[in-house]
Amino acid sequence: MSTIYVLNGPNLNLLGKRQPPIYGHETLADVERDCRRVADELGHQIRFHQSNREYEIIDWIHEAREDGAGIVINPAAFTHTSVAILDALNTFEQPVIEVHISNVHKRESFRHHSYVSLRADGVIAGLGTEGYQLAIRRIATLIKMSGPSAV
Repeated sequence: MSTIYVLNGPNLNLLGKRQPPIYGHETLADVERDCRRVADELGHQIRFHQSNREYEIIDWIHEAREDGAGIVINPAAFTHTSVAILDALNTFEQPVIEVHISNVHKRESFRHHSYVSLRADGVIAGLGTEGYQLAIRRIATLIKMSGPSAV
């Protein structure tokens, strides 16, 4: 059973309360429940984290280097600012899928640039919280394609 890390950046702890017209009514607990269900269905386990602190996200990426088969990351506002998260992701050799709940390309122009996209193997934006489930499915496919030696 492979471990997929699901990492969430700042303010996602307010999911369901913060700007529901943009981010919807699902909470982060709902997202975690759905991620665990999909991962279990696919024979994987989830390490699910959220932090408003950049260094904690970096530490979890470092941890994933030891036992992670993939990372699903919604870096939130760190998407547009964090070279440090990009550098950490560049040390991770397994698949990375970047997720955004809203369509960042329909929003303010500063949201159109992502440092994380420079490393991500795929980007899902604008599909609501369902994007997390799709990202886990894609990671599972990439794990299967790479075979047991890559995990």
